[in-house]
Amino acid sequence: MGYDGDADRLGVVDERGEVIWGDRLMCLFWREILPGHPGAPALVEVKCSQALVEEIERLGGRPVFCKTGHSLIKARMREMGAPFAGEMSGHMFFADEFYGHDDAFYATGRLLRILSGTDRPLSALTADVPQYCSTAETRIPCPDEVKFAAVARLVEFFKGRYEVVDVDGARVLFAEGWGLVRASNTQPALVARCEARTREGLEKICGLMHEALVKIGGVKPFAWEY
Repeated sequence: MGYDGDADRLGVVDERGEVIWGDRLMCLFWREILPGHPGAPALVEVKCSQALVEEIERLGGRPVFCKTGHSLIKARMREMGAPFAGEMSGHMFFADEFYGHDDAFYATGRLLRILSGTDRPLSALTADVPQYCSTAETRIPCPDEVKFAAVARLVEFFKGRYEVVDVDGARVLFAEGWGLVRASNTQPALVARCEARTREGLEKICGLMHEALVKIGGVKPFAWEY
């Protein structure tokens, strides 16, 4: 387990040395929480994998996409009465047995409780969560005074062609997967990420998103990070 400077974000590496990113870690926590809260709203940060959405649905929860940002998520949790939420970055918010804020030491205790109830290693507990092909979170320089207008243009462009989740930028849903572009909360940049079930699908989505970002979003050509 590892923590950031103010200990509100939890980082986890399994016994094989593999990083367990926030969305995969949330799958484990939801498996413990949702049986006691059937049908509960389950907030999903827009950057998270479709595998998390599928796991929540399998467990009987109700996925609800939400904006990135720990203060925004905490407010949305209170509004909806959600028992748990989290971010890719490692913020974990437990409201089922805790106070709904992001305390990484408490999140560690919850993970250790899960591990103490089984002889299986952490890698085995996450082995059945699909690992789809994806880019890393790619930050594309874009001035603060331009980035929100650029995202608005992209939302309108994609809405005429695909289903779009627009709670925080544009999460564009393709047959093969999805592509996301949103304005950074903290930097003069756009944040983009793509995911697909196959490598070929990922390349196709990355190409479509790159073309739109350059032509409609007005950013300079860039390379996806993996």
